[in-house]
Amino acid sequence: MKKLNIFAVIVALLFGLNATAEAQITEKPEYGKFAITGATIHTVTNGTIESGVILINGNEITFVGENARITNEYTRIDASGKHVYPGFIDGWTGLGLVEISAVPVTVDNAELGQFNPHMYAFTAFNPHSAAVPVTRVSGVTTVLSHPSSGSIAGKAAVMDLWGYSPDSMAVKKSGALVMDLPSSSGGGWWDNRSEAEIKKQYEENLKEINDFLDKARFYDKMMKEYEADPSGKTKPDHDPRMEAMREVLAGDVPVVISVNDEQEILDAIEWIKGHDDMNFIFEGVREGWRVAEEIAEAGVPVLTTTLYTPSRDYDNYQRPYQNPGLMAEAGVKVAIVSDDTENSRNTPFEAGYAAAYGMGVEEALKAVTINPAEMFGVADKIGSLEAGKQANLFISDGDPFEPMTNIEHVFIKGFKIPMDSRHIQLYDEFLDRDAVNE
Repeated sequence: MKKLNIFAVIVALLFGLNATAEAQITEKPEYGKFAITGATIHTVTNGTIESGVILINGNEITFVGENARITNEYTRIDASGKHVYPGFIDGWTGLGLVEISAVPVTVDNAELGQFNPHMYAFTAFNPHSAAVPVTRVSGVTTVLSHPSSGSIAGKAAVMDLWGYSPDSMAVKKSGALVMDLPSSSGGGWWDNRSEAEIKKQYEENLKEINDFLDKARFYDKMMKEYEADPSGKTKPDHDPRMEAMREVLAGDVPVVISVNDEQEILDAIEWIKGHDDMNFIFEGVREGWRVAEEIAEAGVPVLTTTLYTPSRDYDNYQRPYQNPGLMAEAGVKVAIVSDDTENSRNTPFEAGYAAAYGMGVEEALKAVTINPAEMFGVADKIGSLEAGKQANLFISDGDPFEPMTNIEHVFIKGFKIPMDSRHIQLYDEFLDRDAVNE
C-alpha cells in the first residue's frame, strides 16, 4: 500500500508540473517604445488627465501629459475611451512561494526555528508559478510575497510579476521583516489555560523576542564600532541572523506585525513604543475600526483586507467592508491586500468593496498603488504614473474595481505582457468542447 501511495504522489506531482508548464505563456512580450494616446490617465499622485498621452521607452515612463511629440519609432496604442492606471500592488500574499498547499514540496514559505531574519522569500520565489499570469492579467503587477513561520519568519520581497528569475523580478529583495507577536488574550474557547497561565506565557514569549532584539542591537553596536575604526581590533564573529537585523534596526526595512483583534492591536501599539529604532506596519487589523484613533496616533500604517466575516457575532456585517475606510478617515495610511495566494488576483475587488463602503474610489486607488509603495520604500519606482518611474501600468475599459471591467493591456517594467493565463486557457478550451473534425 505504501509503494502504491508513493507512486500515486509521484504521478500527481509529474502531472502537476506538466500542467504548470503548459499553463505558462508561450507568446513573448513586446518591448521597446510605446505611445498610449487618448486615454483618461489616473496618475494617483498628480490628478487625472483627460485624453492624455503616456510615452514608454524601455522599462521607463518618459512622459505623462496632454500633448507629446510622437515619432514613428513608437508603437501607438489608441486608448480613446479607455483608462490607464498604475499597476496594482498586492502588499501581502504567498504568491510565488506556495503552489499547492496540500503538497509539502511545493510550499516554500516556512523555515524551522523561531527566529529567521536571514531567510529571504526572494530566494524561494517561483517565477513560473501558474498563479503569476493569472494575477497580472487582473492588473496586479507587483506583490509583497511573505514567509510565514515562527516569531520572526524572515524577509518578504517586493516582486514584479514578469521575469524568468527572481533576480529579474525583484523590485526590493528586503521588502519587510515579518514578525508575529504573542497574544495576551489566549487562543479562543478551546484554550483551557487560566488567565494567570495565559499572562505568564505571553510575557515569556514576549521576553524571547525582546532578548533577541537586544542581542541584535548589541551586535549592530559592535559592528559599527569596528567599521568606524578597525585598526587594532578583532572583528566580531559573523552572525547571519544578527547581520540580517542591521538594516531593520537602521529603519531601512519595515517590520510587519500581524494583529487582528482590538486587544492585540493595543498590545502591539504599547510594545512598539519600546522599539523606536524600527519602523512598523500592522497586518490584518480586522478590528482596526475599533481603535483607529490609537493606530493613527501611533503613526503605524496598516495592510488589511475586506473579504472576511466580522470578528464578533454582534458586529454589523458591513464592518469588514467599512474597516479600511474608517481607519483611513482617522488618519491611518491603509493598503488593501489579498492576504491570499491563489486569490491575489482579487486585490482590485477587495479595494472595490472598501471604495463602495465609505472609503471612496480615490482613497481605495491609493490603497493598492502609492500607499503600499511608500510603506515598502519603492515609491520612487512604482505606485503612480510619473515620468522617470518604472513602466508598470494597465489599460482598462472602465473602473478596475468593477468585476465587469476588462483589463486590455498590461505593462510590467516596460514589457507589454501577453493577456493570457491558465484561467483564460481553460475557459477557451471548455467554451467549445466539440471535436475539430466530427
